[in-house]
Amino acid sequence: MFKVLILGARGNLGSQLIPVFKRDYEVIAWDRDEIDITDFKQLEKSVRAVEPDIIINAVAYNAVDKCEESETEQEKARQVNGEAVRKLAHIALELEALLVHYVSDYIFDGDNKEGYKEDAIPMPICKYGITKLLGEQAVLSLAEEGLKYYLIRSSKLFGPRGKSEAAKPSFFDIMLKLSKEKDEIDVVNAELSCFTYTPDLAVATLKLIEDMKPFGIYHITNTGPATWYEAAKEMFKIAGIDIKLNPVTPEQFPRPARRPRFAVLLNTKLEPLRSYQEALKEYLTKSDDRLQTIDHRR
Repeated sequence: MFKVLILGARGNLGSQLIPVFKRDYEVIAWDRDEIDITDFKQLEKSVRAVEPDIIINAVAYNAVDKCEESETEQEKARQVNGEAVRKLAHIALELEALLVHYVSDYIFDGDNKEGYKEDAIPMPICKYGITKLLGEQAVLSLAEEGLKYYLIRSSKLFGPRGKSEAAKPSFFDIMLKLSKEKDEIDVVNAELSCFTYTPDLAVATLKLIEDMKPFGIYHITNTGPATWYEAAKEMFKIAGIDIKLNPVTPEQFPRPARRPRFAVLLNTKLEPLRSYQEALKEYLTKSDDRLQTIDHRR
C-alpha cells in the first residue's frame, strides 16, 4: 500500500485531503503540533523516517496583508511558502517520492482579462505572491533532475473549516456571519477569479495522481469566474436570505497588499470541476450550523 504524508493536516484543505486518501492509502497526517516545516533538520529527519511514496504539502502562510506590512511576517511567508517547499522538493527527489504542492493565483499580476493558462509567465504584484512563486520555482528547479511533482494552482478556497487554530473562515462564512449582524453589506465588486471548494480540490488531487497525469503545473478550480460581490449575491440567493448587498470598489476598502484584478486560472489539461454555485449549494446545506444561520433570515 502506498504511503501518503499530508502536511497541514488540520488546515482547511488538509482536513479534506485526509478522508479522500485514507480510502486506499496509508496516510500519515501532520500539522504544526507534529512538525515545524521551517525547522529543516527536523523536517528532513522526520520525513526520511516515514519514507512516504507521496508528499502532499497543504501548509501555507496566507496572511496577505500582514506579509505586506511587516518584514518579520514577510520572512515567515518566505520560509513557509518558499524555503520549506525547496527543502521538501529536495527530500522528495532523494526519496524518489511524488511531491504535490499548492500555489495561489496571486502569483499573477491580474492584468490579463482573458485569464491565465498553465504556461503563463507569473508576475506577482504583492509580497505574499512573491513568496508563493518562490515555492513554485523551487519545485520546478528540480524537475530536470528527476523530481516527480504536481504543482496545483488554485484560488479563493472555501469549504469546511479545519481544526487548526490557524485555519481561517472562508469568504462565504464571513458573509453568513455578517448577515446575522447587518441588514446590508458592502462587498467589493472586483478581483475576478474562480472559487474552489476544498472537498472538490481534494478529490481532484487524488484523481490527478491516480490518472498518472504527466508531471507539471495544473489549474484546479470550480468553474464560473466571479467577483466577491457576484459570489456573495449568488450565495444569498441559494441560501434564500433576503439582504441588501452594495457593490463597492476596492478603493472603499483599502488594504496594504495589491490584489490581481483578473486572475482566472484557465484549465486546459483536465476535465473541469462542477460550477462553484453547485459546490456552494452543497456546502451551505451540509452543516446544521449553517442551516440555522440560513433559516433565521428566510
